[in-house]
Amino acid sequence: MLNWIRIGALSAFFAVAFGAFGAHGLRDIAAPNDLAAFETGARYHLFHALALVMLGLMAPGRGRDFAAIGFLAGTVLFSGSLYVLGITGSRALVLLTPIGGVCFMAGWLILAFAVQKPSH
Repeated sequence: MLNWIRIGALSAFFAVAFGAFGAHGLRDIAAPNDLAAFETGARYHLFHALALVMLGLMAPGRGRDFAAIGFLAGTVLFSGSLYVLGITGSRALVLLTPIGGVCFMAGWLILAFAVQKPSH
């Protein structure tokens, strides 16, 4: 069984590290639009890292795990492609960005339908 709290916490660590790198290491060398894209990637990365932690606090279930996988895939594809853009200026991976966004949205939809009503 995957430990979504641990995965989310590690992901949040990297989101903060990338955010700091963008704010301090790329500020003077990246094009403004590329830096803005990088910052968007870091922001979405952190949001979804926290969502992974939240999922780890939920009761186990297939929906929870599928939502977490959507968030993780979205982080790699969406944020990862924006990190590459910000660091290198290369747009080679930007076609992955919207696919990552769809993964994020799918994760949220899966979560919406996976939530169980408390039994009384």
